[in-house]
Amino acid sequence: MRTLKEVPCGQTVRVAKLTGEGPVKRRIMDMGITKGVDVFVRKVAPLGDPMEVTVRGYELSIRKADAEMIHVE
Repeated sequence: MRTLKEVPCGQTVRVAKLTGEGPVKRRIMDMGITKGVDVFVRKVAPLGDPMEVTVRGYELSIRKADAEMIHVE
């Protein structure tokens, strides 16, 4: 299973599960990223941090460390 960090720009993936615990997982879920939701990767900064994604119609920035905790199909 791959993580959101490994997804190339312009691709849409579905969240399979979230890892991590405590406030970090809570922050990811507060952004609307939960199991079964589609995430579109709009662009990635030159060094890979942050990633710009679209989730449920909202444009978000996700840190690389957070993207590693989001497993996708």
